Amino acid sequence: MKHILILLLLVITLVQGAQAQKKTNPNVLGASFNVNNAIPATNLPQLLGTQDSVAVKVTGQVQQVCQAKGCWMDVKLADNSVMKVRFKDYGFFVPKDLAGKTVTINGMAYNKIVSVADQQHYAQDAGKTEIEVKSIIQPKRSVTFVADGVVIK
Repeated sequence: MKHILILLLLVITLVQGAQAQKKTNPNVLGASFNVNNAIPATNLPQLLGTQDSVAVKVTGQVQQVCQAKGCWMDVKLADNSVMKVRFKDYGFFVPKDLAGKTVTINGMAYNKIVSVADQQHYAQDAGKTEIEVKSIIQPKRSVTFVADGVVIK
């Protein structure tokens, strides 16, 4: 009887482990979401307009990723500008080799003034030279994004 109980517990553990592995999709980071009705990232500045923020799903091309640990990425907007995408509550990171790939992100877009210190920090994370980092001397208005989920295409 004791052996049957141990065998039964072992089988249950193996089945649960297999089910957990099936749920893992390496192309979905953070919270999963439906990618339908996502707008092109190039249209986001017009949608955001003068609002402080908007909840939105956006699809765009990744231009650059934090090379320290994948804690942010730049997604291309119109006119070759980019928006800095960070991840809600620092809850997940993206692969460092994501540049050039298309992603759909879900979360909040913001019109924001980015401080000199933040710009310099991002430049350091991107591997810019000390001269390039120190040449950043003005805050700038930018579209930023806090994603709760990312789907890599």
